[in-house]
Amino acid sequence: MKKMKLKELESRLQQVDVFDNPKIILEQYPTRPHIAACILNTIHNTYEDIEDKVVADLGCGCGVLSIGAAMLGAGMCLGIDIDDDALEIFKTNADEFELSNIDLIQFDVCSLPPDKMVNIVDTVIMNPPFGTKHNQGMDMTFLKSALQIARTAVYSLHKTSTRNYVKKKAEEWNVNMEVIAELRYDLPASYKFHKKKSVDIEVDFIRLSFK
Repeated sequence: MKKMKLKELESRLQQVDVFDNPKIILEQYPTRPHIAACILNTIHNTYEDIEDKVVADLGCGCGVLSIGAAMLGAGMCLGIDIDDDALEIFKTNADEFELSNIDLIQFDVCSLPPDKMVNIVDTVIMNPPFGTKHNQGMDMTFLKSALQIARTAVYSLHKTSTRNYVKKKAEEWNVNMEVIAELRYDLPASYKFHKKKSVDIEVDFIRLSFK
């Protein structure tokens, strides 16, 4: 498959529609096209965990990570989200790009039974809820579910301030954790209570793999 350059991928992902009315309880913040393109490009070119692989995106929202993975030649992408409104936007996006290697599943990632959907995909790529006061611990629940369904590796974004805790949990779960990059995540004002136009958050881009 022809290699897609980073700038071309970012340009395409800028065309992905995002939430008109995001839901605060679900921490619905879109992954910016620049960040999405950078992390997907790294996963694809450095680790070769996208092309011809079965890729899942937990809490997929409007689908920017799944759509990017599909463009990079994933064998199949599974977009999983609890919110049917988000999945409707995702479906429209996938249709507009004429991507046939995407399936959408409406499912609560946090209620995954421990003996179900085990090792069903090669790679998980996700930008989970960071786990604010309303959703404390949800980021770890997403990670645990991701490790359950993945065969090879999990790629995820987490606040840098939680790095030591994530590392401790990785040791508990007997998996390798690597911080691939430290990012400045530009969080745009999405809700009425936001006072600033955007806020920069320090975020780790991590890879979890099995020992």
